[in-house]
Amino acid sequence: MPKKPLVLMISAALTLAACSTTPTTKPAMTDQAPTPAPAAAPVEASNPFFAPSSLYLQAPEWDKIKDEHYMPAFVEGMRRHETEIRAIADNPEAPTFDNTIVAMERSGTMLSRVRRAFNVASGTNKNDTIQNIENEISPKLAAHGDSIVLDPALFARIDTLFQKRASLGLDPISLRLLERYHLDFVRSGAQLSEADKTTLRALNEEESKLSTLYSEHLLKDTQASAVVVDTLAELDGLSQAEKDAAAAAAKAKGMDGKWLIPLVNTTHQPKEAELTNRGLRERLYRASIARGNHGGDNDNRALISRLAQLRAQKAKLLGFATYADYVLDDQMAKNPQSAMALLSQVGAAAVVRAKQEIADMQAVIDRQHGGFKLQPWDWEFYAEQVRKEKYDLDESQTKPYFELDRVLKDGVFYAAHQMYGVSFKQRTDLPVYNPDTRVWEVFDADGSTIGLIYTDYFARDSKQGGAWMDSLVDQSYLMGTKPVVYNELNITKPAPGQPVLLTFDEVTTMFHEFGHGLHGLFSQVKYPYMSGTNTPRDFVEFPSQFNENWALEPTVLAHYAHHYQTGAAMPAELVAKIKKSSKFNQGFETLEYTESALVDMEWHALSADAPLQDPTAFEAAALKKHGVDLAQVPPRYHTTYFSHVWGGGYAAGYYAYLWTAVLGADSYAWFNEHGGMTAANGKLYRDGVLSRGGTMDAHQLYLNFRGHEPGVSPLLEQRGLVPDKKAKK
Repeated sequence: MPKKPLVLMISAALTLAACSTTPTTKPAMTDQAPTPAPAAAPVEASNPFFAPSSLYLQAPEWDKIKDEHYMPAFVEGMRRHETEIRAIADNPEAPTFDNTIVAMERSGTMLSRVRRAFNVASGTNKNDTIQNIENEISPKLAAHGDSIVLDPALFARIDTLFQKRASLGLDPISLRLLERYHLDFVRSGAQLSEADKTTLRALNEEESKLSTLYSEHLLKDTQASAVVVDTLAELDGLSQAEKDAAAAAAKAKGMDGKWLIPLVNTTHQPKEAELTNRGLRERLYRASIARGNHGGDNDNRALISRLAQLRAQKAKLLGFATYADYVLDDQMAKNPQSAMALLSQVGAAAVVRAKQEIADMQAVIDRQHGGFKLQPWDWEFYAEQVRKEKYDLDESQTKPYFELDRVLKDGVFYAAHQMYGVSFKQRTDLPVYNPDTRVWEVFDADGSTIGLIYTDYFARDSKQGGAWMDSLVDQSYLMGTKPVVYNELNITKPAPGQPVLLTFDEVTTMFHEFGHGLHGLFSQVKYPYMSGTNTPRDFVEFPSQFNENWALEPTVLAHYAHHYQTGAAMPAELVAKIKKSSKFNQGFETLEYTESALVDMEWHALSADAPLQDPTAFEAAALKKHGVDLAQVPPRYHTTYFSHVWGGGYAAGYYAYLWTAVLGADSYAWFNEHGGMTAANGKLYRDGVLSRGGTMDAHQLYLNFRGHEPGVSPLLEQRGLVPDKKAKK
């Protein structure tokens, strides 16, 4: 979830990443007068965006916000922001840090209010009205961003300060802010010729439109691709609660007497692990992989081809060989070669392990006289059988001990309390954006308020897939604001009256997203630009992946893993099975991720003069090139529904999950070396990492905490990808 200051990110403000980031496409401009902002909208007292929220910590007034408020607020927000920026750029006084950089940090508050609230509506409660607004406002925001980021007068002031920065007497953080502003403007094209700025403006606008359209297509196609089941017998293997939920989903769509299995955003669908009907498993799988790739109004192939070309052309214009070079130049990895080296190293180990997993499953099929070779739609089903066989463990044993509220309060919240001394209290007096959403006030050990976090965990048709965190109000001493953040998951909601029982993967996801939440909540910085999760993309997933480790911490697990009916603690033998099986299926899980990351990198390694690509053929060639094209292990996301990359801001950045997994495992090793989950260690980590936001170079921040360069060995050992030494005789 790295954010940029408002002036640098509004052109991509309507996109959410699956784990949470706002993309940072960079705009363009000319020496002519900036593109006029839309005419001022009437200031209506009924529009809640025209003034700061009067609620606690400026929490959004969801009970007052209506769909019709967004467009007038966007128009007025852009007008106000343009006025503020013009006053800075045209200031007759000589540029100073305060009248230029700090003034920009203070600008755009109304536009930020509406943008952040609209991100919630677009991501969690999308309807035709919201979609139409998104389509209309996206290019307007891109143009608004261009008019600011490429303003010659504005950049001249920033450049003047940058050139004499050594003599300004700035403290280290203020100096970094100035340097970051200058770098971001340069990376946005501020030093281009006027002809190139005009070209860049057009590229940005087209990219914005196509990314928005991609996301629209994917949501509609995912909704339309839900699998309809005609007979109850086909659902053999599902629990009664799951069957009831499928019946309720069908009834809600006017299909009484049938059952409906909605799709999640990944290639593999959760129900594949349980369904005994092989034909239905295949139907589910094929419906999943066909999204955006079967013709019709929601086909994404042409959009992808053009988006890749646009990005390559933009990179060339900005002086980079490829878009991947452009993106990684400002990340921890620094260049695509470093990212590729890590992906290749881990991918090779994952292939070896995945082949072993294939052999294990094929052995089960053969013993059962199945008469077929393992196919992708069989993986989840037979992996569960191998899990039962090797570890005597299946999800039906564990789910009764993972009731959602207990996991949240006695697991996620408890771990944060043990580590950082924080506590949580539900606020029922604050309005929410959906009935399933809850608000929690977060208190520090001394009783002072840290901020608010909204939790919204259930899937619905109007909600984008995946899981993510974002911010509604950023912490900033300059602005006098405390953080207001939110966590989103997509857990299937059971039928009324049924308990919400989670898989351990869902438990881990809760811990993961809450790690992002802590990163935003613990921020203690002056400038909004540097607040919370505003870090490089290949650092921002570090706190979330690190936080996953506490899901299996013995004291934490013992606190939340209790049977939802009896209250009995999870038996020690079942706990041992979960821990023993923690490395199970890691070849598959690591490989399907690595495949997607490599495909992303290959798309963005195209040169500006490369022809338009056929996505299906291009993806297949990329997987073969890197030796990761196992037929039984498809990528976690095929190109046509890879929303991280084409609509979510992770272009040439999906590798970041593996990069930060290395940091997370390496840091967890540090904790184990220094006494584990202690308040003292928690304070060091909170003060040294979570509170610092983007106030210093991310690599140096990590080195300061860890004491040395991160190593990949802890991750390989954690996932069981270390070669078996006994086999090497």
